[in-house]
Amino acid sequence: MSMFINGLKYVPPCQIRYIRKPSIDKKLTEQYENISNIVKQCLKDNIMSTTDERAKQAFSDLERIVQELKHTKISKKLHYRARFERRIVRGIQNLLRQRPDVVLCRADKTKALYCGSKATMIAKAYEYMTRTNAYETITNDHCPLTDIVNAVNGLLDSLVKQKGLTIRQANKLRPNLNRLELAHFHGLPKTHKDGTPLRPIIASINAPTTLISKFLNNLLAPIYLQVARETTFINDIDTVRKLEKYVSHRYLTSTTQFITADVKDLYTMIPRDGAIAALIRFLEKYSYHGKIGTLSIDHIVRMARLILDTNYFAYEKTYYRQKRGGAMGSAFTQVLANIYMLEWEQDLIRYQTQHHEIYGRYIDDIFMTTNQTTNEIINELNKAAQKDINIQIEYKISISVDFLDVTITNENGHLRTSIYHKPTAEPYILPFTSDHPRHIHRNIPYAALLRAVRLCSHVDDFHMERIRIDMSLLLNHYPPKFITKHIDRFFRLNNVISILKRVDQQQVYEELHKKLLEQLTRREKTLKTMMQDSIKNPQVLQTKIWDRNVMYPRYQFDSGLTLNFRRSFHSWWLKHYVFPTSNVNNVRIRLVPQMNRTLEHFFIRKKPPHEMLTKKEPST
Repeated sequence: MSMFINGLKYVPPCQIRYIRKPSIDKKLTEQYENISNIVKQCLKDNIMSTTDERAKQAFSDLERIVQELKHTKISKKLHYRARFERRIVRGIQNLLRQRPDVVLCRADKTKALYCGSKATMIAKAYEYMTRTNAYETITNDHCPLTDIVNAVNGLLDSLVKQKGLTIRQANKLRPNLNRLELAHFHGLPKTHKDGTPLRPIIASINAPTTLISKFLNNLLAPIYLQVARETTFINDIDTVRKLEKYVSHRYLTSTTQFITADVKDLYTMIPRDGAIAALIRFLEKYSYHGKIGTLSIDHIVRMARLILDTNYFAYEKTYYRQKRGGAMGSAFTQVLANIYMLEWEQDLIRYQTQHHEIYGRYIDDIFMTTNQTTNEIINELNKAAQKDINIQIEYKISISVDFLDVTITNENGHLRTSIYHKPTAEPYILPFTSDHPRHIHRNIPYAALLRAVRLCSHVDDFHMERIRIDMSLLLNHYPPKFITKHIDRFFRLNNVISILKRVDQQQVYEELHKKLLEQLTRREKTLKTMMQDSIKNPQVLQTKIWDRNVMYPRYQFDSGLTLNFRRSFHSWWLKHYVFPTSNVNNVRIRLVPQMNRTLEHFFIRKKPPHEMLTKKEPST
């Protein structure tokens, strides 16, 4: 059980060290080849030789550094722990092979492992399929993989011919035939809900239309965000910002209530033809002379139809087709659902705007404020619920609600926000013993405190959250000195050490809260960049400009081998390529560690047989 508590993202230590010698030599040779190729390309980009005497000596030294990694000494403690955990992992794998009636999977909206009856999981999956009536069985047992690949290639060839895409752009959207697989169905148990229902996921990472789906999402999502930014919540931080703006305009009173509403089975229940019609209307309204970049409305709609028409997947030795809605797990499904919902919510948006109230939505979760009577707002919600038979909403009205990961409360005309933890939530943080680079562990306390300050409006709630963070770190094996050091670092860097020393610092805390709340998150910065000129010149159609002054060598991180490789590589680079007349003096090195296998890789088996997913049959 202790291994399961480590969570899905836990990486057991020293995985490379304990493989057989021929394999470790091969692994290190591959590592050297990958790193040296990236370095050589950087040198070529900066007009430096890769074959002169300097280069020969440099790469000989680099190869020696990599090959000597296998002689790295580790402590006895780490050695015994690595061997012990290796035995535990193998023991659990053997047990799972002996118990095919038991299933391990990830619980919904958490990193925890869920262990349950396979028969129960299958029954819940079939119950969902029957209730939604969104799936049909392929009765002739024909694998549609070849048909879908042909359809994808046919459409891309047509778009190139019609100058919607360049040959290079089209080739980037073609499926990789070496990794090609049909999508497959699996469910994530919603442990935070009564009865533990399943969230259906169509896993399609190597499916034929996946790249087109991501492309369409990247093409349309920035436009959608531009259009609906005022009524779209990007995350819980964005929600708190809008609430505090609402308060600053003095719209919050002692009688203000909050409304949360959940759209039931949104991705599955949106009608195919209705969604396509909504997409066409959206494109006609917001395109430029009938185009997004070089793509016409017809081009985009044909790509959308292809994705929806080829929603095939495998589950329990049977092939299925999703005949309504979009696949949960497909990137395009989210933006299509958002566009469909944009039309549905217009009456509610107008009503809220007239009364100076908030209306906002995060995919299928709606949040509203109201100063109307309960009967008046219920009447508006019921009118919205009757507008479209496919959109069913379940709502709650109160002075205190939980929305996304925030508890929002009206305390007699004063707004109070704090972090909401589901009753089933575990105090989980990536364990300190997980085989990750130390900078990842160092960033965890800072990131957790940053989130707490942004979401908690009152210093008392922040201190409660800080205690929870402390306890979570301790429970996940972070040393007390490490915790103290990095929590102090957060307060020191933000010049608010007084908050840590004294609890009655509400005014100082409010200033910190407002300052950090207004800072954009990394995702918000990315979205802001994507929204620039998203109609005439969308970013997804632009050729990425390669910065020759940044190098990204990738290496396999393993605490038993490469713990100090980052330092060794920088020393090697300084020795051989940093000198007064060097063309690469200004090159910034961004070493990218690649993790070993996680517990998710070792324990979770959700795919049908490989032969079923890769079977290529003649086109029908």
